[in-house]
Amino acid sequence: MTARYRLLALDIDGTLLGGDKRISPRTLQAVAGARASGVRVVLVTGRRYPAARPIAAQLGPGVPLVLHHGALAVDPHPETDHDGAPLVLRCLPLDRDVVREVVRLGRECGADPVVHCGFRGEGRLVVAAIARDNTMLLGYVDRGGRDRVQVEDLERELPDDPVQVMFAGPLPAMLALYPRLVAGLGARAKVERTLYPGHEMGFLDVLHPQVSKGEALEFLRGRWHLAREETMAIGDNWNDRDMLTGAGRGLIMGNADPALHELGLEVLPTNDEDGVAVAIEKYVLA
Repeated sequence: MTARYRLLALDIDGTLLGGDKRISPRTLQAVAGARASGVRVVLVTGRRYPAARPIAAQLGPGVPLVLHHGALAVDPHPETDHDGAPLVLRCLPLDRDVVREVVRLGRECGADPVVHCGFRGEGRLVVAAIARDNTMLLGYVDRGGRDRVQVEDLERELPDDPVQVMFAGPLPAMLALYPRLVAGLGARAKVERTLYPGHEMGFLDVLHPQVSKGEALEFLRGRWHLAREETMAIGDNWNDRDMLTGAGRGLIMGNADPALHELGLEVLPTNDEDGVAVAIEKYVLA
């Protein structure tokens, strides 16, 4: 049977992954069934390549990845994987002068910036000093392991290949920083929010002004000659908004920020209730 939807775009955290950071057996089976029926599956995430690659590998070979909220799109297919690096389909890097301004704005607000670098998916995390009480950001950077690059001064020692600047911390601090970044940067950059009210924490990511998950999905549709109506997208946060509203069918996870429900899109069960599998079984495999 030919599937109505030919492209399935999935967010990772809070969507494909359950609260235990695993893909449930039911969801794995549903994704495998979709791929077997000829549906292209792409993971569209704010993660960097080293953090997203193990998730994609669980779905089988040849799953493309849209990373950094759309700034980098790669194909990790074994036939194109040379020297451990994926085939880069597109990269929209940040201007270095803009990065320096982001670092200054963040510091003025008492926030610690992390600069994500690497146009080929290297995923280096370039950091200077991080406040001791910002345990969330310290943990994130420490989990980067050897990808962490420590410098004395971010503005002076900024690498040539920045893709994203990230801030993370308690939700009130991120909500206060967001309008300051938007006002200070204007049209020079895009500021994406990934907020988790239930956990009282959040992430802010500063990107090339053209970047969004929705724009990246449109790029892939053009590359693969697919129509908007043939696309289904599933997500759970504000950085998924353009992707969800730009797909033929956008679906919101039940664990999403309740404010996202105002988009008027169908709400699925939560990520701990196999919401992704429910959607695939209903709209692709039925």
